[in-house]
Amino acid sequence: MDRLFKILLRGAGLVVFILVICIFIFLAKESLLSIRTFGLQFILGKEWDPVSERFGVLPFLVGTILTAGISLLISLPFALSLAIFIGEYKREGVLVSIMSYATDLLAGIPSVIYGLWGLSFLAPLIRKIEIAFEIPPYGVGIMTASLVLAIMIIPYLSSIASEVIKMVPQDIKEAGLALGATRFDLVRRVILPYARSGILAGILLAFGRAFGETMAVTMVIGNYNGLPASIFSPANTMASVIANEFTEAVKDIHLSALIEIGLLLFIITFIINYIGNMIIEKLQIKRDGCR
Repeated sequence: MDRLFKILLRGAGLVVFILVICIFIFLAKESLLSIRTFGLQFILGKEWDPVSERFGVLPFLVGTILTAGISLLISLPFALSLAIFIGEYKREGVLVSIMSYATDLLAGIPSVIYGLWGLSFLAPLIRKIEIAFEIPPYGVGIMTASLVLAIMIIPYLSSIASEVIKMVPQDIKEAGLALGATRFDLVRRVILPYARSGILAGILLAFGRAFGETMAVTMVIGNYNGLPASIFSPANTMASVIANEFTEAVKDIHLSALIEIGLLLFIITFIINYIGNMIIEKLQIKRDGCR
């Protein structure tokens, strides 16, 4: 039975690996026209004009990095606070159950719902703030998209961080308390340093999740194909421009350029998630070695 189970696991892993390779081959094959035509200029180009057949992905790359980076900075304090509370201060009880359920619910809400909420509630609120500070009142833009993404990635980061915090050996924490450390000192000087590798892995995985988000970002980012002037300006991400233009692409070069964006997004997301998983695996090996 155990042998059969191992064979099934290996078979499932092999199927997933083959699927990843097939997706990569498809994206690479379909984007060959764009790669041959534009080369490196495709990544460095600042102009995206399908009518003139000028395709530069730099504005979308900047928009993607800004939205994912800002959302990560916004969500990090909330996610770490939640992880520390659940993983160290209050591991059991009704309150923890409610908070865990609410976090899981946030992870399960469809992205289009986040987009509708951001468009109907968050964008008007951002517009009022922009008017108060004499900023062009777009409402939609990078900041609005970042706030929506921040809420979306909190469950991913907090769940990984809380599990890593729970893995901190009890004898290490007891040693810190025996030396006179307060609960705050224990978290700051013992738990967080010990769990930093796992927390970093969670940050990378959350960043990868934000990097590839499509529907919610498309609805609130403003869909502007130029370089953003500020974090409140409308912009586009690599995923949102594919969602907006893929069905309207009638020329082969336009379609190939959009697929090349998908190829770049696939490669970047794969690298981010691979690094995060490597960190998690090394952390698990380290924990097993300490037992």
